[in-house]
Amino acid sequence: MSFKENLKYRSWVEVDLGNFAANWEEMKRLVGPDVRIMEVVKADAYGHGAIEISNVALKNGAACLGVANADEGVQLRVSGITAPILILSPATVSEIDQIIKYNLTSSVSDPGFAREFQKRARRAGIRAPIHIEVDTGMGRGGTMQAEAFQTIRDIAGFPNLAVEGIFTHFSESEILSYYNDQQWRAFQELLEKLSAYGLHIPIRHISNSGAILNYPQFHLDMVRPGIMSYGIYPSPETRGKANLLPVMSFKTRVVLVKEFPEGYSIGYGRTFITRRPTRIATIPVGYGDGFGWLLSNQGEALIRGKRVPIAGRISMDMCTLDVSRLPECAIGDEAVLMGEQGEERITADEIAAKVHSISYEILCALGKRAPRVFLHKGRADRVEPSLRRIFIPDEEKSIARIDSIIRHCFQTRARNEELGDAIYYEMFETLFGKEDRQLELRADFRYDIRMNQFAPEDEAPEPLRRDYFKVTTRVEYTKAIRNAVFMIGCALDNEQLAAFFEDKRCEYRWLLNSGENLVAERDFRVNRVLIDREDVPVIRTDKTPRGYEVWCGAEELKKKLNRQVRVEIEIETKKLKGNRLFSAYLVYPTRGMEISFHYGGTGIKNVREVGFFAGKHPHPKVTRKEGKSITLKLGDEAWIFPTSGVTFIWDL
Repeated sequence: MSFKENLKYRSWVEVDLGNFAANWEEMKRLVGPDVRIMEVVKADAYGHGAIEISNVALKNGAACLGVANADEGVQLRVSGITAPILILSPATVSEIDQIIKYNLTSSVSDPGFAREFQKRARRAGIRAPIHIEVDTGMGRGGTMQAEAFQTIRDIAGFPNLAVEGIFTHFSESEILSYYNDQQWRAFQELLEKLSAYGLHIPIRHISNSGAILNYPQFHLDMVRPGIMSYGIYPSPETRGKANLLPVMSFKTRVVLVKEFPEGYSIGYGRTFITRRPTRIATIPVGYGDGFGWLLSNQGEALIRGKRVPIAGRISMDMCTLDVSRLPECAIGDEAVLMGEQGEERITADEIAAKVHSISYEILCALGKRAPRVFLHKGRADRVEPSLRRIFIPDEEKSIARIDSIIRHCFQTRARNEELGDAIYYEMFETLFGKEDRQLELRADFRYDIRMNQFAPEDEAPEPLRRDYFKVTTRVEYTKAIRNAVFMIGCALDNEQLAAFFEDKRCEYRWLLNSGENLVAERDFRVNRVLIDREDVPVIRTDKTPRGYEVWCGAEELKKKLNRQVRVEIEIETKKLKGNRLFSAYLVYPTRGMEISFHYGGTGIKNVREVGFFAGKHPHPKVTRKEGKSITLKLGDEAWIFPTSGVTFIWDL
């Protein structure tokens, strides 16, 4: 026996993101440009790693993501994913608060659940998107076909629920059968009846992987590929209808090789007795890793490009292989349990056939102990922290817990990177997942500040022209919009500003500097508000005890509620020249940022910036154009924590 010290992992799962992206190109070819694609990422993306798979799917055009329950959706939200997430299984009443808090889309099968959801959505002041599931013959989730029309009519009348989609699920789409046609006709009849009644539901979907391949005429508005996106055909009948590449491999290494005499028993139960001198290799994988016990004495592995049989029972943490016909086998050799090595390949379908199961179960069963190694162009790109695979943020928000995380975070990160990453995500949720409001995430934040002297045509008294700059700021960001009517608030002091933060309808806040003798009604003006490049009118302005309020809104915005939109706000105000600083803050968790300060032609000089940015990448790139501008930028994937910002300081 010999010992090899440089083994990084006992076992690992390789996920080829290049193959996954190639499968996406194939799916887009099959369904065409007019059909949306939902990537189904339930059960940790069939064991592949939901966060990484989701991000690649979204980059390749996924319209939304499908999960099994609210917890799976929460994990994606906390990781920074803002795309629509549909809970495909019937949601429970206990999940409603999480669904609202994390802006998830619930499937609805039961009128009682819908009534409770309506109550809580009204209390939260939102219009929550839902998809209604109809049981056309699956006999599982969904409202019964006979009751569906009336149920949908009733739910469509709930003011705080937006029926965004309707779907059903095939029972045997992996084969061509009359039953699939029967389910299709039942669904079509319901859709026609709803249309005749005047109810048009925007997103209709029925096709899973099998139906995408077997029934291209059933694609409707959206399809829901799962297993095929991971490179596995739903059935032998679907092979040849697409060119799919396997995404997952399961690998380990030989940790021990021993010679045994004839008549020696190997493993529990003495089910394998050597009939001759036998060479046995031990690998550190067992049913605790998802390598099923039923493969005992019948499964195989690949070592040095050759198949070797499993000898004896598979234990919880170990397995033994008969390598008598492979005398060159040595400690440290790679052993492939699923995947390719040399000219040989062991597939999930092959493993499933041996244990009388299905490939879906084989993929999902691969346990949490094996880290997911993500490949890009055939090389390891990154490794998913194994602890993240069991992380779901809980609801405890105690000061002691936060203090404990802060106190130990850096020490822990230095000692163990995986645990540090897990705490990083937990800290994110603890600090910003407030119990009394939805988690607000923003992306692609742009803040443009332009300092100018007053022009001759500007209406302003001489003291203002002499002592003040005219300041035009334009802020842009992407977020999920919550209100069709919202407010932009201007505060005169910190107490008023705090009051604006308490109002969920306040979209943007401004603080006029004290001591500058400015009057909000005169010196603060909202020039323009746009949502998705369309103007949103100012409805009214109010002067209240908490400050000056500018209310904006439009009936058309109701269609966009709880969806990602691009917000643009332009404000014009004034800045006392003697107060030689200007601060810009980020008050929400934000991904991607650019802040620009323009001062050309104002007489401002010696501008310097003092940044205070918290996040994984706290040092923005600074670009200076002397006498004109300073720009700070963090990449589109960089998260910035609240209370980050920058102060610009200058001389005159």
